[in-house]
Amino acid sequence: MNKSLATNLIAIACIALGYVSPVFSKHILAIGLFAASGAITNWLAIHMLFEKVPGLYGSGVIPDRFEEFKTGIHALIMKQFFTAENVANFFAAQTEDMKKSFNPDPVIEAIDFDRIFVRLIEAVMGSPFGSMLGFVGGPSALQPLKEPFIEKVQEEIRLLLVSPHFLDAIQQAAGSEEHTDEIIDKVDAIVIHRLNELTPEIVKTIIQDMIRQHLGWLVVWGGVFGGLIGLATSTILS
Repeated sequence: MNKSLATNLIAIACIALGYVSPVFSKHILAIGLFAASGAITNWLAIHMLFEKVPGLYGSGVIPDRFEEFKTGIHALIMKQFFTAENVANFFAAQTEDMKKSFNPDPVIEAIDFDRIFVRLIEAVMGSPFGSMLGFVGGPSALQPLKEPFIEKVQEEIRLLLVSPHFLDAIQQAAGSEEHTDEIIDKVDAIVIHRLNELTPEIVKTIIQDMIRQHLGWLVVWGGVFGGLIGLATSTILS
């Protein structure tokens, strides 16, 4: 069962039980109410990443900031992956028959994916959604995304490195170190072409699948801590 749905159903069940239970009814009701509040608030925060909610500023940040995402992805790839130094290392690791023996692993291993993830967190926290995310843990709430994000980026870079168009471009430009700028320009054109093929819906789907799978625990823990706060509150006030 979906973690968010299960958490909300349990919270609602506690609310219902609080109205009919002959013992500890106030405590159970408070747990249910606070748990539902925490779970629903966190669910809404995740939902607002992808969908516009009328009257709530900052909602729908991913589709609204689509062009900024594209610009950021382009800058990320060209400044982190295809620098003059990385291209030089790339050629040093290859044999003459690039298409048959090309191994993308040395290039991928040279990339600092931890630094890239930190940049992603900075971008999210710098968006209108950042202030909302602060209510559910701030940057630490995005830590569950680190491993799946790195895996996704590695997969995309690997696919790019072994694509026929990329290898053709490298082979055509390869000849001496003087062609480094030409190679980077060709790669830049390929990246721009691919980004231009992306639509807001494609980007939204890619990020949505990844985030909803791993940030579902935000809803669960929102319900758990909300319930604990409700129990403490009802105990203090009783």
